[in-house]
Amino acid sequence: MKIAIIGAGNLGLSIAKGLIINNAVTTLYLTKRNTESIKSMSEYDNVNITSDNREAVENSDILIFAVQPNHFEKILVEVADLFTENHVIISTITGFKIESIESLIGVDNYIIRSMPNTAISVGKSITCVCSNEKGKKRIDVASAIFNRLGTSIEIPEEQMQAATVICASGIAFWMRLIRATTQGAIQLGFESHIAQEMAMQTCLGAATLLEESGNHPEEEIDKVTTPRGCTIEGLNEMEHQGLSSSLIKGIVTSFNKINEISKM
Repeated sequence: MKIAIIGAGNLGLSIAKGLIINNAVTTLYLTKRNTESIKSMSEYDNVNITSDNREAVENSDILIFAVQPNHFEKILVEVADLFTENHVIISTITGFKIESIESLIGVDNYIIRSMPNTAISVGKSITCVCSNEKGKKRIDVASAIFNRLGTSIEIPEEQMQAATVICASGIAFWMRLIRATTQGAIQLGFESHIAQEMAMQTCLGAATLLEESGNHPEEEIDKVTTPRGCTIEGLNEMEHQGLSSSLIKGIVTSFNKINEISKM
């Protein structure tokens, strides 16, 4: 596949690294206004670095836009005349609806919205996708790309804001929980690097258990809680301190904020 990532910032570079590691591209164009910070990416085979978005569009079929929301409209308008029947337009832009994209470049384009997270750089992203009417014919192309970089789920567009909070912001939420577990382990006497390794691998193990068993989290919790045991004692204290409640409140607060941003 000939892919261009328009906007090689943190997310764009994460996608690029995932594509490269998984040999998912024939050619890859990366664009950025100041290319100095990404010039090392040109060391990879078939990776081209440029500040010229039009050059990238002309030489690619799959266009992944990962620019800042306030730059997206201008960039789309600048390259819209280059779009052909071969182009699949994939937006990762938070809060920018398909209807708004269509108003700028027309409905007769394959338009797909996606919401990956930064774990895409290690092939572990959960990416939610949706499309316009014409884009339904190419959503399998987008899904195939993101499935090589983790997993993908097709959802209605009206759920994309919520998906952004759960999947993209969610990376930060889980990082904070891992950090807290690490700090607790340090307090119990472990060296920091050992504490973090324990926290990371336990988190990974919990997720893998659910993925492979298909069980509800409470089913797995029941397996490690015994009457008057240390696990249930710790869990109950966390709940008394508002663990679940604060996490849910944080998710809802992020959701309210993203809705506020999308109205600007």
